[in-house]
Amino acid sequence: QMQLVESGGGVVQAGDSLRLSCIVSGGTFSRCALAWFRQGPGKEREFVAAVNWSGTRTNYGSSVKGRFTITRDDALNRVTLRMDNLKPDDTAVYYCAVDSDWGRFTSDSQEYDYWGQGTQVTVTS
Repeated sequence: QMQLVESGGGVVQAGDSLRLSCIVSGGTFSRCALAWFRQGPGKEREFVAAVNWSGTRTNYGSSVKGRFTITRDDALNRVTLRMDNLKPDDTAVYYCAVDSDWGRFTSDSQEYDYWGQGTQVTVTS
């Protein structure tokens, strides 16, 4: 059983930057793909970014591509989402997730089997 704890959310202004972190414990972190999803008010959960088990591949949702960067640090069991040039539409609860199926790399939330509790990001105009 893996546990995920996110941190770094907050209230920022449009154009600002923010960094979210997620610490993972209780499993083989280095063999897992990692991802961030978000859910805005009145919206469905949306894929934000993912990184594969080796850190050699990344994927981004179209609305964040070029502004967000996902990285992993296997020494710290941590996945980070760097968010630049934030917009009010980025306001959401952000969740980190783990796909423990080694080798798979997907943006499908249903394939991720461990989730954090979420951290709120609010972007004001």
